[in-house]
Amino acid sequence: MTHPAASDWPLIAGLQQWEARLAGKLAGRGRFGLALYEFFRFGAKQAWACLFGGLMCALLLGTHWWYPKDALLARYDFLTLAALGIQAALLLLRMETWAEAKVILMFHVVGTVMEIFKTSAGSWIYPEANLLRIGGVPLFTGFMYAAVGSYLARVWRLFDFRFRAHPPLAATLALSVLIYVNFFAHHFIADFRLLLFALTALLFGRAWVYFRIWREYRRMPLLLGFVLVALFIWFAENIGTFANAWRYPNQSGGWEMVSIAKLGSWFLLMIISYVMVSVVNRPEDISAAPVAEMPREGGESGGSGASLIS
Repeated sequence: MTHPAASDWPLIAGLQQWEARLAGKLAGRGRFGLALYEFFRFGAKQAWACLFGGLMCALLLGTHWWYPKDALLARYDFLTLAALGIQAALLLLRMETWAEAKVILMFHVVGTVMEIFKTSAGSWIYPEANLLRIGGVPLFTGFMYAAVGSYLARVWRLFDFRFRAHPPLAATLALSVLIYVNFFAHHFIADFRLLLFALTALLFGRAWVYFRIWREYRRMPLLLGFVLVALFIWFAENIGTFANAWRYPNQSGGWEMVSIAKLGSWFLLMIISYVMVSVVNRPEDISAAPVAEMPREGGESGGSGASLIS
C-alpha cells in the first residue's frame, strides 16, 4: 500500500511507525478493536483535514475573548495578518502543500467578491472598524471561505475518494455557475434556489462517494456528504457570529443562533466549493481502485500495513 498523503505532508510521516503499532494492537482484538481503531483513525484524519479551519475558528474565539479593546492594531486587521501568518507557517513547515495554497487563493477571491456584494446589499455586516478591507469587507473574511476549500482538498486525498455514477465535470461546472449567479441575482429577480436544489439532486442523486478509512472502502451517497459538511459549516458560522466576527440583521440586539434556514445557502455553497476542488482533484471511479483495495463482502479488503495519513 502506498502512502501518498505522507509524501505530501512529511512533517507527520514520522507518526507512521507509532500508528502502525497501534493498528496492530487494536485490529488484532477482533471486530471491536478494529472498529475502535477505525474510529480513532477517522477522527484523526478529519482533524488534520480541518487544520486551517480549526485554527481560524480558534482565532475568532480567542480574539473575541482576549483581544485588547484599545489595541493600536484593529482586531480585524490582526485576524488578517494572523491568517497570512498561519498560511506562511503551514507552507514553511510543509503542513500544507502548494496545491492546497492555490485552492485556498481561488476560494479567497471567489468568497471576497461575494462578500463585497452581500455586505453592500445588507445581508450581513462587519461591525468593527479596521483598515485592511475592501468596502465593508475585512480581508480576513476570504480566509473563512478558503478554510472550506482547504478542508475539501485535504479530505479528498486523506480518504482517497473514489466515486460511482459521478456526473460529468461540464454539468457540475454549469450548476456551480448558476448557483453563484443566483447568490447575486436573487436580490433583483426571483430566488431560484428551489430549482437549484432540484438540479443538484438530479445531477448527484445517483452518485456515491467511496472513502478509505484504513484498508477497506466505505461508501455513502454523495448528497449526504454535502449535507453533513454544510451542517458543520453552519456550526462554524455560529462560532463566527458568537465571536462577533460578523453579524446578521436579526443579531443586532444581541447574539442568537444563525437560522437553520441558512443551511440551504451553505449546502449550495458546498456544491460550488466541491466543484472547484474537483477541477483540481479529478473524480476517479471506484473501478479504477487497485483490486486489493476494493471492498469485499463480509470482510476486510486486502493490503498490509497501516498509516494514519495514507
